[in-house]
Amino acid sequence: MAPPKSAYQFLDFVNASPTPYHAVASAATLLERAGFGKIQERDNWSSTLKPGGKYYLTRNGSSVVAFAIGAKWRPGNPIGMVGAHTDSPCLRIKPVSRKSNVGFQQVGVETYGGGIWHSWFDRDLSVAGRVLVRDAAGQFAQRLVKVDKPLLRIPTLAIHLHRESNFNPNKETELFPIAGLAAAELNRTRGGDDEQGANTTTPKGEDADVNSGDFEPLKKVSERHHPYLVDIIAEHAGVAVEDVADFELVLYDTQKSTLGGLHDEFVFSARLDNLNMTFCSVMGLIQSVSESSELDADESIRLIACFDHEEIGSTSAHGAASNLLPAVIRRLSVLALSAEAVPETAFEQTLSRSFLVSADMAHSVHPNYAGKYEPSHQPEMNKGTVIKINANQRYATNSPGIVLLQEVARRAAVPLQLFVVRNDSTCGSTIGPMLSAGLGVRTLDLGNPQLSMHSIRETGGSHDIEHSIKLFSSFFRHYGGLEAKFLID
Repeated sequence: MAPPKSAYQFLDFVNASPTPYHAVASAATLLERAGFGKIQERDNWSSTLKPGGKYYLTRNGSSVVAFAIGAKWRPGNPIGMVGAHTDSPCLRIKPVSRKSNVGFQQVGVETYGGGIWHSWFDRDLSVAGRVLVRDAAGQFAQRLVKVDKPLLRIPTLAIHLHRESNFNPNKETELFPIAGLAAAELNRTRGGDDEQGANTTTPKGEDADVNSGDFEPLKKVSERHHPYLVDIIAEHAGVAVEDVADFELVLYDTQKSTLGGLHDEFVFSARLDNLNMTFCSVMGLIQSVSESSELDADESIRLIACFDHEEIGSTSAHGAASNLLPAVIRRLSVLALSAEAVPETAFEQTLSRSFLVSADMAHSVHPNYAGKYEPSHQPEMNKGTVIKINANQRYATNSPGIVLLQEVARRAAVPLQLFVVRNDSTCGSTIGPMLSAGLGVRTLDLGNPQLSMHSIRETGGSHDIEHSIKLFSSFFRHYGGLEAKFLID
């Protein structure tokens, strides 16, 4: 069976999204094409939001929330939600990254999340992220950059010099990529820059005229980082080097995501965890409102929330543990589309009636390590989205949620699978338990099955993308009508 169109659409999405900033920008493009209008948290929404309206907002450029308002919505009514995350384990360029050793230029990097770091060796790496630039008026703006050319590489040590079978590199001393040869920088003339990147700020103990425009609290960007690297970043940001104020850049693998396998049944890709679920949630919401009449009789709101920083615990101003989702729900819960009175308990009523699907990738059974999986719970690729269950609440799933999702899946005619980790194995977690606990919202954890989770190159099923999109679309379409049937006080 040929892969569905959505598999190819996902390839475009993930190839354009090497960072959470790019993922949010890619999601915004899809949403805007589907008629979603951008709003801002700092604005008053009371005169903006309309019955049947479709909207999205971003925070920090790395988290996005989108929703569609049912025409029959009333304050305190339910919200059907799908939550995912936009970040993946990666290597991030340090604030001072300029390094050299034994004739090589190197770039200092910091580990982000729990990556399988040995998988980053011997890959063609480049940089991507956001750059803060200043204009002639002194204003600052964000520019996204993605350098397609390979710039960096972390070479392995030859087997002749390392005969040990294990490979567990030291993250501080053995994970620095090479960027070039030091001779090239020695031959460069940059107005007084030397090999070590001399500090041109005023030395301690000397008076500095802070009004002269010459004072710099930090070393210049081109001194903290290799000047050639800064040149490339400025070029891709479309500004002069001196207009680069700062940047947040990560390394990424330049090899594009692709379909593979004998029948294109696989997706070979970076960042499946969790851009696969981010893409499916966006497309599920879009598909659920594809017809102009979809919202006419809907009494609920359909919402997705894709957060940054899940891989490092979600504790940030734009992570799932922030006030982002509660603040949005509170504002929507009191949204009156007519002259009716708004109950004082509208927020609490909405929370008690709502449901959250926490969408984060799941583990496919591995043919070479089948013994690592509980024998009765071995999810297979392209056999359906996986419901994740854990008695110790590492996942928030319970039986009413499973029954609800079965009804949703039955209407979409898509298969489901179940996963429980072995008792003698550790279990990961998701944004589901923290949001469920913080909001008191009924929650279920699920995800598409994949191999090599947290590697620089992961493997998933090409047909599971369509399974999840149909599942999420069905959830949004039917939750308002199903909600009351699954209330257990």
